[in-house]
Amino acid sequence: MAAHITIKLFASLKKFTPVSSDSYPIKPGITVKTLLEELCVPEDEVKLVFVDGVKHGLAAVLKGGERVGIFPAVGGG
Repeated sequence: MAAHITIKLFASLKKFTPVSSDSYPIKPGITVKTLLEELCVPEDEVKLVFVDGVKHGLAAVLKGGERVGIFPAVGGG
């Protein structure tokens, strides 16, 4: 049975945002790493991952209902 999450990709990763980002279907138990693979987001471009406002790594497991924010490395000086 599919669950759904909300996905928000920022800055240079915005182009990978799926059409269904407000209610993206997942299989409960999927990791953030697998989610990135599904979305064709290059893992080496991802710097920060937040799940429900809390910083997580790529091994974070999603059950459904979460809000996932994915940020690239940001340059600047």
